[in-house]
Amino acid sequence: MNLIKQAFEELLGLFVDDGSLALHLVLLIALVTLAVKFASLSPLLGALAILAGCLVILVVSLRKKARGE
Repeated sequence: MNLIKQAFEELLGLFVDDGSLALHLVLLIALVTLAVKFASLSPLLGALAILAGCLVILVVSLRKKARGE
């Protein structure tokens, strides 16, 4: 059973290296999707919001890693 757990963790690690980075990206996409669907946000503005948000999240994550946090 321990071998299966380790294999699953390794497989998950291939796709998700930084859990907080992945969580923030999923939350960003969910919030922008809700804004486009229910708040009448233009899809073009939603796309720009996702692009800008992803860049900000990536820069923050890289700074954290560089500082060793």
